[in-house]
Amino acid sequence: MMEQYDKRVDAYIDKAALFAQPILRHIRAIVHQASPLIGETIKWGFPHFVYKQTICSMASFKAHCAFGFWKASLMKDPYQLFIDKESAMGQMGRIANLQDLPEDKILIEYILEALKIDESGTKAKKVSSAAKAEIALPTEFAAALAENPLAKQQFDNFSPSHRREYLEWITEAKTETTKLKRLSTAIEWLSEGKSRHWKYQK
Repeated sequence: MMEQYDKRVDAYIDKAALFAQPILRHIRAIVHQASPLIGETIKWGFPHFVYKQTICSMASFKAHCAFGFWKASLMKDPYQLFIDKESAMGQMGRIANLQDLPEDKILIEYILEALKIDESGTKAKKVSSAAKAEIALPTEFAAALAENPLAKQQFDNFSPSHRREYLEWITEAKTETTKLKRLSTAIEWLSEGKSRHWKYQK
């Protein structure tokens, strides 16, 4: 069983940006308030809260924090907090201040549900890429890849799920400006051999 408190999590919080520290400390306190069974560890460079398996995790970035449940796809989400249930982490979107978090009692309710799912041993259902509708390669993206052989090679070598992550990100842009910005970023990241969610994989 994991220790309830891990000194590496203290170190992670201390190294985080000033805006992020109170957010991370608050999430940590609420998780432990929910249940003394939950322990801590560091996986992939950021804090995870665990019992039998991972229950939830948190991370800080330059301008926001992320908090997510490992088996969110199995959770009921009665308060509609999850922006993307299938996300590996950060289903609640960008957390830039304490006000972006739900009320403590609601967060505890979600943590306890996640703990119950973990105790039951129920596994999250994986949605195969083949089961999802194909996403056509946008013309602009195809043209940009054609001009950047290194990026194209990396994109072609990626697994279907990794390619889909980039395609969804670009095609779901709300404005043309956002779409073009994402295209430029995608080419830059692909040229460096990075997947769409490389920041979460540190």
